[in-house]
Amino acid sequence: MKNSIAERVFDFIKVFPPFSLLSNEKLKIISEEVKIIYLEKGKTVFKENDTYHDCFYIVRNGAVGLFRTKQNQKEMIDICDGGDIFGLRALLAQENYTLEASANEEAIIYGIPIDVFQSASENSKKINKYLITTFASNAFAPYTREQSDEIFDDYIPKDNYDIENLQAAKYTKKIISCSPETSVKNAALKMSKHGIGCIVIANKENFPIGIITNSDLKNNIATGKFPIDIPVKDIMSSPVKSCKKNITVTEAQLQFIKFNIEHLCVTKDGTNHSPLIGILTHHDIVLSIGNNPSVLLKEIKRAKRTKNLRSVRAKAHKLLQSYLDQNIPLRHIVKIISEINDAITYRVIENAINKMHSAPPVAFAWMALGSQGRKEQLLYSDQDSALIFDDVPENLSEETKAYFLKLSGHITKALHKIGYEYCPAEMMASNPEWCLSRSEWKEQFKSWILHPDEKAILLSSIFFDYNRIYGDQSMIDDLSNSIFASLDQSSMLLSLLAKDILLSPPPLGFFKQLVLEKNGEYEDFFNVKRRALMPLIDAARLLILTHNVKDINNTALRYEKLSELEPENKELYDSCSYAFKALLKFKTKQGLVNNDSGKFINLETLSKDEKLKLKRCFKPIREIQELLKFRFKVIS
Repeated sequence: MKNSIAERVFDFIKVFPPFSLLSNEKLKIISEEVKIIYLEKGKTVFKENDTYHDCFYIVRNGAVGLFRTKQNQKEMIDICDGGDIFGLRALLAQENYTLEASANEEAIIYGIPIDVFQSASENSKKINKYLITTFASNAFAPYTREQSDEIFDDYIPKDNYDIENLQAAKYTKKIISCSPETSVKNAALKMSKHGIGCIVIANKENFPIGIITNSDLKNNIATGKFPIDIPVKDIMSSPVKSCKKNITVTEAQLQFIKFNIEHLCVTKDGTNHSPLIGILTHHDIVLSIGNNPSVLLKEIKRAKRTKNLRSVRAKAHKLLQSYLDQNIPLRHIVKIISEINDAITYRVIENAINKMHSAPPVAFAWMALGSQGRKEQLLYSDQDSALIFDDVPENLSEETKAYFLKLSGHITKALHKIGYEYCPAEMMASNPEWCLSRSEWKEQFKSWILHPDEKAILLSSIFFDYNRIYGDQSMIDDLSNSIFASLDQSSMLLSLLAKDILLSPPPLGFFKQLVLEKNGEYEDFFNVKRRALMPLIDAARLLILTHNVKDINNTALRYEKLSELEPENKELYDSCSYAFKALLKFKTKQGLVNNDSGKFINLETLSKDEKLKLKRCFKPIREIQELLKFRFKVIS
């Protein structure tokens, strides 16, 4: 190959699938036919509904955004960077483009002629598998090449467990239903005749409107609460949750966990406004697989000893690895692992209360802080917690606090045994500073907000990400209302928080090299948490506070909410959300590989492509810091 340009193309594409699956000889043929295209920022490659081109594309440098139009609004679907391919689906399907592709920044892309590619890859089973898997997973341009790689690597599952979680859930098609006017007695007789534990209530159009289970009959009829001849509509649970017939086992698990239900009605279009075609029960899912979130949650509820909970958390750790290997979207992984973490903490608290000599003297609530409070805790990490208890007369204050400190001691000790390390800074409810009454907490936050100092700024990054795990929700709501009322009185803390965020140096130095640790155990390592994740987390928290938004603690969700609130900055916030999820996944994978927190990364262990991917995530950090600098008028 004498053409030096073709040689450079060859050297680049040979490491990316599907090209990496071809022989060098065939790759050289392709490389000599590649079109090299330079794009200025905003330049469009193709628009929605354009006729497909005669080539597909791979990003050489820069980034290309994929957009779709929804309700007259252009919505970014993905960002393709080095090694990502796009524009292939329309070409192979011979359909018009369904997305728009335009340069997200200055970029160079290669156009791969489809006839040359098909000729070179003819009869390649590996290529065909790659394309089938990529299309089936909608991951033809999944933000980074990494996801495509993993999908392909895992295309042939390693064991039955991989298959089971991705397969469609099996549901009962011979469904037994009745009208809302049917008497409870006749419905019960029908259930008895067919040997079923529930019956769906459907209207004249056969749309599901409610459900009655054995528990409903036990609690409402057997107890004498209602007569048996009333219509089922009087005691049915309504509305029901519905799904499509092709729901996967994993998706069904998420629905059962999210809504705390045992049944899903399968309908023609997945909503309650279409005909019923089947029913999927939690039991069906449990039977279909062994080790899964639902089973783990049941184990947690039954666990009476800490060692049992430790075993469950270890299984969740393996589940995390499995989900990452299967390339399940991080959003779903985070939900599942967070639910398991919270359920373990809840059970630990229940068991700890049983150890106490008496019941809690007043209402209280246990708050998770930090990463668990944001529902972003994937790996084992330090404990961050606080306890709030209801106000008591002054003469009972000391005694009450002593009770809850003892209770908190039991809880933190058990969590430590399970694998959650004690917080080095003792930001735990077992510390008297963070085990306070309702009034004391209000005063504490008010003091931080109205009279901020260095300590208040430091603690804000932990204590403003709280989430109730156990106890009285109304106390948490009351505390939240008090905090936002104080924020309305003064914006001084928010301004200082902005200034503090901007003190963190950007992850890239002057020559766009990663800024590494300069001393200590991890000298010359990259601290992905401090340099990359925390700036995004801190910025999201600060901005969401300025909008007085409560109850959204997760960083990615905060950016999504900010996109709604500030449509003029939607592109930036969406980029921040993508970058955060990519970095969190990166950190988690590093932690699993090295069996640690994943916080420190030895760059020598990363491939060139991994370093490139890491750097791509830093652009939104720089831009969000610029926004904070402008909005809070921070002078550098």
